[in-house]
Amino acid sequence: MDLTGANWRKSSYSSTNGGSCVEVADNLPGRVLVRDTKDRDGGTLTFTPTSWQAFINLAKTR
Repeated sequence: MDLTGANWRKSSYSSTNGGSCVEVADNLPGRVLVRDTKDRDGGTLTFTPTSWQAFINLAKTR
């Protein structure tokens, strides 16, 4: 998968002390990418924008 152009970002709730964080890139057409901040080369999960939004909506209710 070509990740060229992925604009990775962390949550504003993430601390700067190296905690458990994920990064998300949602600027590529038709997909949302997620990776571990501490292991950026360890793999990337790919979601459809609809699936990612459903996850976010559910997470906000918890």
